[in-house]
Amino acid sequence: MSEVRREIDVEVTKSCALHPYVAYNTFLSNIQRLILYVQQNESSIYVAVRCTESSKQAHSNNITTSISKYPSWMPPNQFGPVPPNAVPQTIPPNFPPNPSLANQFPPPQVSQPLKMNQTPSNNMYNSSNMTGQGFNQTPNLNNEHNYQPPRMKPMTQPFQNAPINSETQPLLSGQPTMVNPREAPLQDNRMPPPMPLRPSTNQYPQQLPPTSQYPPTNQFVNNLPNQMQNMNISGGTIQNDVHAPPPMGPKQGYPPKPGFPPMPGQVPGPGHVPGPGHMDMSRMAGGGMPPMPGQPPLPGQPSMPGQPPLPGQPPMPGQPSMLPPVSGPYPPQYQQQQPKRLDPDQMPSPIQVMQDDQRTRSGVFCTNQKGLVPPLITTNFQVQDQGNASPRFIRSTMYNVPVTQDLMKQTSVPFGLIISPMARTAEGEYPPPIVNFANLGPVRCIRCKAYMSPFMQFIDAGRRFQCMFCKATTDVPMEYFQHLDHTGQRLDRFERPELILGTYEFTATADYCRNNKFPKPPAIVFIIDVSYNNVKSGLVHLLCSQMKEIIKNLPVDLGQGKSNMRVGFITYNSTVQFYNIKGTLAAPQMLVVGDVHDMFMPLLDGFLCTPEESEIVIEALMEQIPTMYGDTRETETILLPAILAGLEALKASDCPGKLLVFHSTLPIADAPGKLKNRDDRKLLGTDKEKVVLAPQTNAYNQLGQDCVAAGCCVDLFLLNNSYIDIATIGQVARLTGGEIFKYTYFQADVDGHRLVQDIITDISRPIAFDATMRVRTSTGIRPTDFYGHFYMSNTTDMEIAAIDCDKAVAVEIKHDDKLTEEDGVYVQVALLYTSVSGQRRLRIINLSLKTCSQMADLYRCCELDTIINFFGKQSMYKILENNPKLVKDTIVARAAQMLANYRKNCASPSSAGQLILPECMKLLPLYVNCLLKSDAMSGGSDITLDDRSFTMHAVMTMDIPSSVAYFYPRLIPLTEVKPTQDGSVEIPNSIRTSIEKTTDQGAYILENGIHMFLYIGLALNPEFCQQVFGVPTAVQVNVDQTDLPVLENPLSVAIRSVIAQIRVQRHRFMRLTLVRQREKLEPVFKHFLVEDRGLDGSPSYVDFLCHMHKEIRTILS
Repeated sequence: MSEVRREIDVEVTKSCALHPYVAYNTFLSNIQRLILYVQQNESSIYVAVRCTESSKQAHSNNITTSISKYPSWMPPNQFGPVPPNAVPQTIPPNFPPNPSLANQFPPPQVSQPLKMNQTPSNNMYNSSNMTGQGFNQTPNLNNEHNYQPPRMKPMTQPFQNAPINSETQPLLSGQPTMVNPREAPLQDNRMPPPMPLRPSTNQYPQQLPPTSQYPPTNQFVNNLPNQMQNMNISGGTIQNDVHAPPPMGPKQGYPPKPGFPPMPGQVPGPGHVPGPGHMDMSRMAGGGMPPMPGQPPLPGQPSMPGQPPLPGQPPMPGQPSMLPPVSGPYPPQYQQQQPKRLDPDQMPSPIQVMQDDQRTRSGVFCTNQKGLVPPLITTNFQVQDQGNASPRFIRSTMYNVPVTQDLMKQTSVPFGLIISPMARTAEGEYPPPIVNFANLGPVRCIRCKAYMSPFMQFIDAGRRFQCMFCKATTDVPMEYFQHLDHTGQRLDRFERPELILGTYEFTATADYCRNNKFPKPPAIVFIIDVSYNNVKSGLVHLLCSQMKEIIKNLPVDLGQGKSNMRVGFITYNSTVQFYNIKGTLAAPQMLVVGDVHDMFMPLLDGFLCTPEESEIVIEALMEQIPTMYGDTRETETILLPAILAGLEALKASDCPGKLLVFHSTLPIADAPGKLKNRDDRKLLGTDKEKVVLAPQTNAYNQLGQDCVAAGCCVDLFLLNNSYIDIATIGQVARLTGGEIFKYTYFQADVDGHRLVQDIITDISRPIAFDATMRVRTSTGIRPTDFYGHFYMSNTTDMEIAAIDCDKAVAVEIKHDDKLTEEDGVYVQVALLYTSVSGQRRLRIINLSLKTCSQMADLYRCCELDTIINFFGKQSMYKILENNPKLVKDTIVARAAQMLANYRKNCASPSSAGQLILPECMKLLPLYVNCLLKSDAMSGGSDITLDDRSFTMHAVMTMDIPSSVAYFYPRLIPLTEVKPTQDGSVEIPNSIRTSIEKTTDQGAYILENGIHMFLYIGLALNPEFCQQVFGVPTAVQVNVDQTDLPVLENPLSVAIRSVIAQIRVQRHRFMRLTLVRQREKLEPVFKHFLVEDRGLDGSPSYVDFLCHMHKEIRTILS
């Protein structure tokens, strides 16, 4: 028999070099010879003949015959569909089917590979019906996605003949089927879905043509480089731990035979592209499951007694070689399969995670439970405040806190809070109510000074309350007293927001004000650089022409009809000019301070005015400024004295405020704050980069501290054509809670609209001035480290001159004592600030968390987006002090430690080759790789020093919605936009940020909150091109334009509406950059496709996932 098999193999191999269809027919004819040979030798053999669906209607030659002494199925029609002109092959007349097999082997839907030791069935197999025979599998006690293969259960009833079902199984009449009576049929219940198969290049390496000669039927073949070349990982799968109901997951099944792709839900075999939720990390290399009794062993598995591999039997196509260890028909170098590429589509997808969360958690989110994990920030939900603050104001990296510090250190999961105290509420949500206690002031704990909250417990018939933060008891003021009901709750609790809500505000008394005086309404001061560069670029003329429109957008406090804020104007070049805009003047007055070394405020009355009272004077000033400086040739400018002038103006007016500084060049004039040009981008990415990323002088740091002390915030609008040293001048924005806006190579006709929109957004959004923020926690934990834009003069209070709705700070919490599982953890954030109307207020934000003594409980309640935002902010601080490589390695090591500890302590025992991820952290490898690849972390010599510093400052202020989009940009297919009659257009669903997801026929928007690209495929539909761009082909599109042409057709309106909606979702007005396929800007576009390998050699998602797996295995070993 072995000689016949070898002869057949030679013939099949020869025919494969001609054409796969020829090989198919040759293979059938040789199988028939083998059948006859076996019958003539009266061998007991397991034989089944099945016809595919296509044979019912087309040709009788499309027949798969599988023969093996031990049941082993060969794929039907491995080389694709049979051509209509194929020569039919006949089945020997003395081979009738056994009617008893009719229902046991129904036809597949399409050509579907069947797995080793498996028979098909129509019934779904219950994975709980598993026998332990020959399997090293432990019951899953932790409810993970282990995806372990269920076992085939031998049938206990006698094998009886079944009637033929002609509808489901076309069998050739009069042909007997020989069955081995010693073998019990194996029962299985999966109906495999269609899956085309491409021949494996690992089999018959000398004779088979490359796979590129076959039709591209296998969707899993991709162009990724081989990821596993240098890794020694015994095969396994990615597994996701499910602690909440998982999304529609795959069914469990059997391990596929090597050489075949797995069915959905099966653990992939060696070298295969995994199915959904699985990832084959390597070749099977020992340590696997032994074969079932009566079955030949798989490669790398120990043979069981009485089961030697068939001697001299070459593998069938798509199957691994069963070769003797010393000699065989193939050279030794082919005895080990080559590693296969991993399919990125089978890796955990952020798009899928967001869609699943949107589907399962959208709607109303009630905050009435302690430690309730909120929906993802990308999910559309409405918060119903019932005692814990909205997740828009505060999010925790974990909602189940370990009771001991040792347990916390062991997990390596950071305990951090991301706080955005002035965040906008969504439509349908109520803003925090304002509680006014008049002269009484807010009720507080006598010891820790925590404010009254739903966490306080009233005792002694309501005369005292116990603080849940420090456990002290405090007497209730007589004005605040109220009786308790039978449950111990105050009778008036539903009338008092501070007793039932997580977020509310108190009006502050004079004790909470600077110098015990109630503040004046804040002011906005425009400080404009009128040097040659800004005049030439059109900035000065643009600002003056649009100023009337800009100041119409000053913020209005809740419940008020108009804004109380005032405005003032300063210009500067080598000197500083103040302007008197008092409404009673006939014309504005200019006062010049020439001594920039000793700056003072020359004007006390008339510098700050409301737009209404001085409207005519302001208009006159805006007409005169471009005329006065239109012919200037001044190129050497100052900066620090101009900011100091604004600070002195606010001090003289005794009010908090914000300075909007429009600056264009490096300040090299002889004045305080003079800087040197130290532009050397080659240092980026090296050990010396911290030298150029740190400020070159402390003058701007000191200026920032002075501004904070006066409640003066500084926003920088930088319009530079060359190096401007953001690392140094940006310190004044960082310390005051300000923001940096950057417009390189600014031209008013191109970037003017973007600048004006940014200014309007900046001054109109919800904002708190002259703020101080403190985080209080219950006993056992305390805040230790703080990250963001603010200044700290002590270890507890963050002093912020201004904080708006788009900014967030990070706070790291650490243990200082053991916690108890009964009490839980309580957090209270208090923000003392001045509103835009000049009212002093306290915004209180409360959050309660659960505690746990088991690691599994912690891993169930983590918030990955918050963790990545925390890591980002923390890294921006550390990278200024440490070796950049050390910072990155620390992040990778910590992420690997988090996953390794989960694997070690929470997951069921399994093969070391399996990468097991907790459900809430299955995107951790992707997001960590995105963080490491971001410009803020790894921007090298391909970007400027200023760009690197700019992105670092941006990350330090980002709230979670901004950081999610920045680290994993959105890629939106515009060809999916559907115009509607009423003009309401929805943004299409995002796709994964990989070039593999784009096509030559598509157009895509890529945005990360800072940049926006419109990628145009060269084969873009001419009709789409004409309607959107006004030209018939993609080649004719003008890629230099920054806005789409306004065309009167539904598709053009819809596309422009989508772009406008995306811009509204971000607080920066992103410039639209058109990128045509295969042109010079395409590498810039690809730089932001974070799932792909970077142009600088940074790893792709698959690369990094393999690296993480290697790190985890190193930790575990």
